[in-house]
Amino acid sequence: MTAPSTSPTRPLDTDGPAGAGPRGAGLDAGLLLLRIAVGAIMAAHGTQKLFGWFGGGGIDGTAQFFTSVGYPAGEAMATVAALTETFGGLALILGLLTPLAAAAVTGTMINALAVKWNGGFFSPDGVEYELLLVAASAALALTGPGRLAADRALPPLREHRTTHGVGALALAVITAGVVLLLRG
Repeated sequence: MTAPSTSPTRPLDTDGPAGAGPRGAGLDAGLLLLRIAVGAIMAAHGTQKLFGWFGGGGIDGTAQFFTSVGYPAGEAMATVAALTETFGGLALILGLLTPLAAAAVTGTMINALAVKWNGGFFSPDGVEYELLLVAASAALALTGPGRLAADRALPPLREHRTTHGVGALALAVITAGVVLLLRG
């Protein structure tokens, strides 16, 4: 009796370092789509705060809101939030410094979650939207931007390291925690 013929098994992801396979292409396209969606949403919200675009309050209106929900130095906090959302979102779209860009979005949205927490889960007063943005940005920090990203031109970030994402997320959580402590 002969042993059954076995064929060599192929790994689930058939891409080599050059990433020519279809599975890698789909992954990269999916990460690009996620980066564009999260980045565009955040950049749009940032420009509402920064310039008053898209019906936003600009720095003055945002500062008044921040003060009303307990943040000290409302104008400074509004400026930091506006710049973080705008440039963090744009960097995500480009896939530039992705772990830090994703951490910027994560930290900002942790603060948004804290402000809206008592509104329940479902919109319009709930936190599901903010929670989704936290999860999506944290996922991007951990997975990296994919090959269709500006990070591919930066030697330290060319090959994504999970440690970069974990470190960036730790920075986001610590920074968000400090800002929330300032809020009181």
